[in-house]
Amino acid sequence: MPISDPKRYTVTAALIYANGPIHIGHLAGCYIPADIYVRYLRSKGKDVAFISGTDEHGVPITIRAKKEGLTPQQVVDKYYAQIDASFKELGISFDIYSRTSKAVHHETSQEIFKDLYDKNVFVEETTEQYYDETAEQFLADRYIVGTCPVCANPNAYGDQCERCGSTLSPLELKDPRSMLSGAKPILKATKNWYLPLDSMQSDIESYINSHSEWKTNVFGQCQSWLKDGLKPRAMTRDLDWGIKVPLPDTDGKVLYVWFEAPIGYISATKDWLIQKNGTDEGWKQWWQPTTPGEETKLVHFIGKDNIVFHCIIFPAMLMAEGNYILPDNVPANEFMNLEGDKISTSRNWAVWLHEYLEELPDKQDVLRYVLTANAPETKDSEFTWKDFQTRNNSELVGIYGNFINRAIVLTQKFCDSKVPARGVLQEIDEIALRDLAEFPARISESLETYRFREALTLIMDLARSGNKYLAETQPWHAIKTDPERVNTILNIALQISATLSIVSEPVLPFTAAKIQEQLGMTNTSWEYAGNQDLLAPGNPVLEAKLLFEKIEDHVIEKQIQKLHDAKRMNELEGKTVTAIKPEIQYDDFGKMDIRVATIVAAENVPKSKKLLKLLVDIGIEQRTVLSGISEHFSAEEVIGKKVLYLANLAPRKMMGLESHGMILMAEDRDGSLTFVQPGKEVWNGGTVN
Repeated sequence: MPISDPKRYTVTAALIYANGPIHIGHLAGCYIPADIYVRYLRSKGKDVAFISGTDEHGVPITIRAKKEGLTPQQVVDKYYAQIDASFKELGISFDIYSRTSKAVHHETSQEIFKDLYDKNVFVEETTEQYYDETAEQFLADRYIVGTCPVCANPNAYGDQCERCGSTLSPLELKDPRSMLSGAKPILKATKNWYLPLDSMQSDIESYINSHSEWKTNVFGQCQSWLKDGLKPRAMTRDLDWGIKVPLPDTDGKVLYVWFEAPIGYISATKDWLIQKNGTDEGWKQWWQPTTPGEETKLVHFIGKDNIVFHCIIFPAMLMAEGNYILPDNVPANEFMNLEGDKISTSRNWAVWLHEYLEELPDKQDVLRYVLTANAPETKDSEFTWKDFQTRNNSELVGIYGNFINRAIVLTQKFCDSKVPARGVLQEIDEIALRDLAEFPARISESLETYRFREALTLIMDLARSGNKYLAETQPWHAIKTDPERVNTILNIALQISATLSIVSEPVLPFTAAKIQEQLGMTNTSWEYAGNQDLLAPGNPVLEAKLLFEKIEDHVIEKQIQKLHDAKRMNELEGKTVTAIKPEIQYDDFGKMDIRVATIVAAENVPKSKKLLKLLVDIGIEQRTVLSGISEHFSAEEVIGKKVLYLANLAPRKMMGLESHGMILMAEDRDGSLTFVQPGKEVWNGGTVN
């Protein structure tokens, strides 16, 4: 049964592969929701450990290492630093962002594996697995691609199809091939250790069924797995990168990444305490509480592709070990798409966090807001740059920022930059204060049940109510006849502003801090939200500063173009150089008279989209050449160019004009042309030998 009022909370956000930068899909999937939840809990005074890190032993690491010409360790060092810095700049409030390459993680993972081994939990089995004879090694799931048996995707991985989301095994793929050599792998016998999920199904079913309050997408996926019947799953792999299997005669074998990666939450807790106190003493209170009333609530924030690992496999491991708490909730999100297409790192179709932070500085809260507003909580959602712009300009600038700014500016103008005292209340004031008191509880309920989009809507509704209150009371008019009335209006507007800063802090931490500084707030915990006397009369109010700025069209157009340019360049990378033409003899080359020439005149050919009429000086005379380059160069920009010219090409008639010779051009990968030119100034007529 779920824990209703735990002593403490262990909140985890999924460990992410350190094989590349982080993108907005990752953020929307788990990191921003987890951070919102943690910030809310802390504002309520709860004892929270917020745990995550990089998963540094997965096969994607070795694939990236081969692609970049680095060692796996160099790859994880590079991307850990980048991801860690990006998270910090975005305001993700981890207690620890650890690494699975650390010694504490290796030791913890090996200890748990050895404990399960000693308890005879594993089943040792020799099976046939795919082996690449060319590369001379067994192939991990991600080193095998083939046709998905569910959706016919020809590039599905051996463990999962990224097109349809199906979880697979390599033997299910049709037409498998090795990603190392491209060859068709063979089956070869190897020994591994399996977690017998089939014999544990009854216990897992009881655990899952005791959490019917889980999100429907999570509970439903778990029930689907259970209905199909759980099968044993290998907890070791034949690889040379990873955590060594702690058993004799197991050279070349490592722990399965999905065995050791979730253990990373436990080892990261130890790492946090070591960094904080110099020792890991106390880690068990977060994972193995034994005293009644000292319970810890474990919550995993993940994406939907990781549901089975966090809801079935990891809990099964913990059950078998016997001393650990089990996840109390796993509020997984679906996928976020991008501009009408699925986010894809391989196709470079993504908004990368580190680039966003660099190109759109001081807009961390805008991204946090938009991703929360579009969070794929129950179904896939979509991020578009136009929606990003609209939400910023219409909601953050036009509603939220506008209300806070008006409340503070009017206080500066009419109340000498101090919180005024309330006077006699009118009905409209009483309604505003009653609504103010009710909003925090409603927002709190949404946050505690992981409905973050709903919470954000309520936060914006509070800002809307503030704007509506000012619009209906019109203090800018009332000041002419009733200054005391204005004091009451602005006091209430400022109280709403103060509460707004508290309830929006989990989503907009940078903005909330700015508001609280301007209002001189000292009471910022959740218990003060909705208090109509949160700001005392006479409290100084600092000069108003705009919280958000309008984002112009050219900024958005640049980001959209960047996406399409990146996708295009990625497609071009797949292009291969054309094959070499049939062999010729030196005499064949010697027949060509290639000379240095200068283009002295150029004009467009009427009725032709491609041709330019060029006049070239070849030293002994000037000749007319028709060249199909007008889609790449204007007539004006080619005049004066030094070029290589094939002088003895037979004349050819085009568009009623005769062309003598040919200008030599080189074609780039994207189809663009460039002139082939001598490396230094050479006289016209100089020959190429």
